[in-house]
Amino acid sequence: MTRPRPRAAGPAVRRAVRRAGLALGCLLLLAATACAGGGGDGPPPDDGKDRAADGPLVVASGLDVTGSGGVRRQLVEEWNRQHAGSRDKQAELVELPGDADQQRSQLLGALQSGSARYDVVNLDITWIPEFAEAGLVSPMPPAASEREADDDLDFMKRVHATTVWKGRSYARPFNSDVGLLYYRTDVLTGAGIPTGRQPSADWTWQDLYASVKTLGVSPRRTRDQAGWTTQLKEYEGLTVNIVEAFADVHVKLADADGRYKADPVSLKKGLDALLTRNRLGQVQPAALSSDETSSLADFAAGRAVFLRHWPYAYGALGGMLDPDRYGVDRLPGAAVLGGQNLAVTAGSARAEDARALVRFLTSAESERCLLDAGFAATRDSTYSPGAKACWPRVAAALRPDGGPSPGATATAREGAPKEQSEAARAAYRTTLHDALNAAEQRPRTPYYGAFTHVLQSRVHALLSDETPDTAQAAAELDTALRDAFAGR
Repeated sequence: MTRPRPRAAGPAVRRAVRRAGLALGCLLLLAATACAGGGGDGPPPDDGKDRAADGPLVVASGLDVTGSGGVRRQLVEEWNRQHAGSRDKQAELVELPGDADQQRSQLLGALQSGSARYDVVNLDITWIPEFAEAGLVSPMPPAASEREADDDLDFMKRVHATTVWKGRSYARPFNSDVGLLYYRTDVLTGAGIPTGRQPSADWTWQDLYASVKTLGVSPRRTRDQAGWTTQLKEYEGLTVNIVEAFADVHVKLADADGRYKADPVSLKKGLDALLTRNRLGQVQPAALSSDETSSLADFAAGRAVFLRHWPYAYGALGGMLDPDRYGVDRLPGAAVLGGQNLAVTAGSARAEDARALVRFLTSAESERCLLDAGFAATRDSTYSPGAKACWPRVAAALRPDGGPSPGATATAREGAPKEQSEAARAAYRTTLHDALNAAEQRPRTPYYGAFTHVLQSRVHALLSDETPDTAQAAAELDTALRDAFAGR
């Protein structure tokens, strides 16, 4: 879908993780590809009966992978400091427990029943059509000035498109996500694979297969070392891997309006591509039960040479391996877009203040804070040399030891890995920005929950089959997906 151009009042105008231990401890609580959060725990802030315009603005979100004092909490606290003289503009971050599917169910139940007073919700990008179609979030109003319109144009087009449903934007991009390829430089060079043959932006899966084949005859390859690993457990990580494999062979499951577009022939083509990727890539057998946490641990331990993962793994690896032992580049072929968007609830009695809070949390300064903490920022300008700096007090809170950004390096201590150089971090930011601008979206549909459940269960069974029949699996998957996209 084409991104609507923001309009001003007049004519149209022109334009991770502080420590690996902390990150992995946090990630043990997650089963989703990307998380949200920070702030207070426990039940909703009230029973929803009194929706008067008093009390704090309430932001509902999931768990923050940057830890208990994470960047999202710090950004809300910065908003509160900047509005210290306005009691009615203070905000509170409420953390929802559970994985992404559980958080979605909690938000849907709370907003549909009115059992909680949420003013802003942090939604996975795949949930926008569902929440918009159900009337649970409000459309974003047109920009009120040329300055606001130009500011809106700073969001990356593909990222901003995730906020749009049926021609209207219902949110603002908060943090993004995209698949990346991590690789063990030490293992590749040790096997005699020269630097020129190691991953780069123009790498293909065939290049990866060739390197894996070379590694197979290397005396340095250990018995339990696989070619690559990823997240093939029966959860959203598997859906992402499937969509990426399908996109590589030009199999599209739905159009921009959520109408099913595949058939048994195209589905078989996609399933064959997925199986080939795992076979020729010598995927680690444990990948079938792996999520983000376990696949990252296997890669860091040397049990896989290549890893498909998200941007926050870059910061986590900085606390686990010396920088000369690993690298990162764009994923061969298609990479799927992830992330979260901030939306104002339809039931908010403080919609104007809530929208102002959303604009602050997605401002250029806030996006730089998110990038420095290990998330993928959503603005083009954030990745430029002249980008606005993170809010000073947020930056100080995120690196109390005075070191570089927590998403890029481990705290200096005896025996800790060496820090990534600024040149390496700058190169990584360029890679990340390029990957985001080329990323693929998952199907956009109000029935995404049903779609992803069908896809995960059917394909996981196929991957677990020693003699998979992709023709039969494709025919059965086609029937199930037609029902899912039709809401049956």
